[in-house]
Amino acid sequence: MNHDPATRRVHHGWAMYDWANSSYSLVIGTAIYPIYYSAVMEAAGRTQFSLWGLAFSTTAAYTFCMAAAYLVVSLGTPYLSALAEVSGSKKAFMRRFIYTGTLACFAMYFFTAESPLLGLITPFVASIAFAGSLVFYNSYLPEIAAPEEQDSLSARGFALGYFGSALMLMAALAFIQNPGWFGLDGPGLITRWTFVAVGVWWLGWGEYSLRRLPEGHAVGNRQKGWIRAAYQQLFDVAKSFRATVGLERFVLGFFFASAGVQTVILIATLFGSQALQLETSALITTVLLIQFVGILGSWLFARLSRLMGNIRALLLAGFLWMLVTFLAYFIQSELQFYVLGAGVGLVLGGIQSLARSTFSQLLPRAEEHVVYFSFFDVAEKLATVLGMLAVGWLETLTGDLRLAAMLLSGFFAVAIVLWVRVPWRRAAHAA
Repeated sequence: MNHDPATRRVHHGWAMYDWANSSYSLVIGTAIYPIYYSAVMEAAGRTQFSLWGLAFSTTAAYTFCMAAAYLVVSLGTPYLSALAEVSGSKKAFMRRFIYTGTLACFAMYFFTAESPLLGLITPFVASIAFAGSLVFYNSYLPEIAAPEEQDSLSARGFALGYFGSALMLMAALAFIQNPGWFGLDGPGLITRWTFVAVGVWWLGWGEYSLRRLPEGHAVGNRQKGWIRAAYQQLFDVAKSFRATVGLERFVLGFFFASAGVQTVILIATLFGSQALQLETSALITTVLLIQFVGILGSWLFARLSRLMGNIRALLLAGFLWMLVTFLAYFIQSELQFYVLGAGVGLVLGGIQSLARSTFSQLLPRAEEHVVYFSFFDVAEKLATVLGMLAVGWLETLTGDLRLAAMLLSGFFAVAIVLWVRVPWRRAAHAA
């Protein structure tokens, strides 16, 4: 579809926010920060944090902190979503979250062995800001694009986010592996500057995006009870699931599968550094491997869904996830970690994309689906809370992060049991 220059400018600006924010989720959220956190705590000789008379290992404290951040986000998402609809100032709210996240990234520079609490406070704030900005960002899509354009525009944003974050991570890996380029003996200072660079990237490209987006306009008004209504809608949606055959089981299965997938994403490098004592370069290389293999995996499972139907393809993905996380308990070498990373990449994109499209196919045909997908988003965040809390609790009890792999394998087993009784014919052509 041809557009005038103004519309193309808006579409490009919107898609570029994925380019802006994805470097945070990959470079800091998944790849580098958990490794640096582990190294700093080890250098400081700190093995635990104490809170309310209870002692938690540094690893458990990090997982609990991330769980708390996602809990705040999940509880606040309905309010922010409603605010995006009734407010004409979504750009201003989005900008505030971007600035807050950027400042949190800058503050990570000061996280050293002398300031261990910053290691928990900064990712907590940054994670909330990252997710908060996405609420307003996503709410722009139906406003700036026609329904038939939204899939392609969303895909363009995803592609830009993938390439932008991969570029940042590869640059960070090159610099961290070669501190001699900067006359340094070790990678610590370069790693801290990487956090600042991510903040600058997020802020700079975020502003680029914001300058091309419209101010937004109010939909409805802030009548009395609008906040309560935003949360009540989610409960009404949950109650409606029982009216559709298989939908309730599918959503419960998605919840447990998401607990496994999102937790793997957040603790993969922490697992490699803690359980296997791998070097930073090996861990970041594995994350890049997951990213690139993920492209192949997404294509493969899209093909499988057309051949066997979404539910059967999801069952296969769930089984492979269960196998990969089970085998993670037994790995001992760097090569095995690479192989396992390739396995994660193969099923990562497949299970996420298939779950969303299958959910869409199972929904009541005549209903307005915006609130259903808001519930879907909240469920995914609450699943992350469950996964991170469970891993932190298990690590606190046993001191062995390897056991978390078995726990996550159990989550996927529960998902499989629930999905196997979802009617597969109705979702056969969801993809």
